[in-house]
Amino acid sequence: MDTEELYRRGLELRQKMFGAQAVEKRTQALGEFGAPLQRIINAYVYGDVWSRGGLPGRERSIAMVAMTAALNRPAELKVHLHGALANGCSAEEIREVLLLVTLYCGIPAGNDAHRVAVEVLEEAQAAAARAPQD
Repeated sequence: MDTEELYRRGLELRQKMFGAQAVEKRTQALGEFGAPLQRIINAYVYGDVWSRGGLPGRERSIAMVAMTAALNRPAELKVHLHGALANGCSAEEIREVLLLVTLYCGIPAGNDAHRVAVEVLEEAQAAAARAPQD
């Protein structure tokens, strides 16, 4: 598969997980300077690794939540919490992963991760309440 196809596939998956508007915002955040980085992220992170078989997106999301929380990277954790919810992870599952992170990686990382998770879960709940009902 060529790089352009990986890029298209990755952009599509990324938009499905995080929403087109959020992806556009992140893609434009660093302007032209960040354009090569965004191409790498779309093509190789989402177009290749995230699109591989062998591990469903839901489980990849749980792993990303754990890793970004363990590394205490709140900005990336927020992104991947949204992705985890979009990939079908529940608030309870997220909490359990964050409790593991707290025990194995420390209270400061766990505290920060829980704060970010509460923020994302509240955002998701508010968005669900605003969504049109069928």
